[in-house]
Amino acid sequence: MNGLVSVITPVHNSERFVRRCMDSVLAQSYKNWEHILIDDCSTDSSAKVIRDYADNESRTKLIRLPKNQGAGVARNEGIKSATGRYIAFLDCDDFWHKDKLLKQVQFMVKHHYSVVYAQYYVFSGENYTPLYKVKSPPRVNYRKMLNNDYIGFLTLMYDAKALGKYYMPTIRMRQDWAYKLKLLSRAGAAFGIQEPLAYYRIGNTSLSSSKFRLLKYNFNVYRQELNMSFIKSLFMMANFLVHYFYYKLTSKEKVEP
Repeated sequence: MNGLVSVITPVHNSERFVRRCMDSVLAQSYKNWEHILIDDCSTDSSAKVIRDYADNESRTKLIRLPKNQGAGVARNEGIKSATGRYIAFLDCDDFWHKDKLLKQVQFMVKHHYSVVYAQYYVFSGENYTPLYKVKSPPRVNYRKMLNNDYIGFLTLMYDAKALGKYYMPTIRMRQDWAYKLKLLSRAGAAFGIQEPLAYYRIGNTSLSSSKFRLLKYNFNVYRQELNMSFIKSLFMMANFLVHYFYYKLTSKEKVEP
């Protein structure tokens, strides 16, 4: 149980947050990782912050893109450079529990799973006290995932040796959901650890955005990425909205102080 984990982090103008992201990877109890950060043509000091870390930690690697192309393209550059058996994703404004990688690799190896995820906490801005926990189902298959995005991208990990490397659609929005659908169409199902292992930030202007605002892009995923007919795409969009709002109401769990 010592497979290398490649952690992929796209970065754009996130000098305020990227240190905490990198620190959470450095603090992992599972030590066999490489952290690939792709600077998507930031205009702030993000690249310098990352380079300072990389100068002192060989497992931290910086890739700089010549022009801004969006998170999907940046992640693909990271995936292309990844050398690990396992691939995991962490946006630059989020961070992980120290045992995230260890518990997920153990979970995958013990049960012979190829795609895993976990629950996560949600916090706001620079107040790191969790607002609530997002619960996730213990198992999600492709059909279920068509109805709603049940997997927090910052918790996703897959076995590239078993499935091969998968690259993200280059659409600007909802590429993470489309990517998970691609993985599940190959793997059949993903399995979730029923405890929170990551921290997701809301209320900022970095890569992460309100899921509510992104709903309008779902139609294009059905229509363009999954090649569904116009009528079926409309039906699936309506179906998604029902499942989405039900899940929003039932998945949040208050965190006791």
